[in-house]
Amino acid sequence: MRILVLNGSPRLNGNTAAMVNAFAEGAKEAGHQVDVIAVCRKKIAGCLACEYCHTKGNRHCVQQDDMQEVYPLLDEAEMIVLASPVYYHSFSGQLQCAINRIYALDKPQKLKKAALLLSSGSDNVYGGAIYEYQNSFLDYLKLEDMGIFTAFGKQNQSEELLNRLREFGKSLK
Repeated sequence: MRILVLNGSPRLNGNTAAMVNAFAEGAKEAGHQVDVIAVCRKKIAGCLACEYCHTKGNRHCVQQDDMQEVYPLLDEAEMIVLASPVYYHSFSGQLQCAINRIYALDKPQKLKKAALLLSSGSDNVYGGAIYEYQNSFLDYLKLEDMGIFTAFGKQNQSEELLNRLREFGKSLK
């Protein structure tokens, strides 16, 4: 299976990155192809709501930024993983921009599954991100929810969490 991970953390070696790396390690071990995009290292602007993609662009966004590198991966991916630290009860702004720009494709052609990885310094702050993931992202794109993984405080980068994520990656069919 081809898996695309959108990592919304600005920290290259932070808690979210550790979660992503553990998941990707397990998925690759199981034979899946995993592409990880660190969206905070890309220049991805927010959606302009210009409708070019649906009226003149034939699924192409008028904005020529780094999202152009992501679109082909989205169209080939069978699973997407959204990974983010929780900022004010939601995704990082950089990840939110990338999510909003998926609109240009309407519904990526092969995408069938999704998962969510969230890290935080505090517990009980995931509600906004989980709500958006379940009630907007999954529903609109008609994706099967493969799992939600959250970690806070000392759970971040714990061997227990990282092993769970490796096993999750290995278990995907």
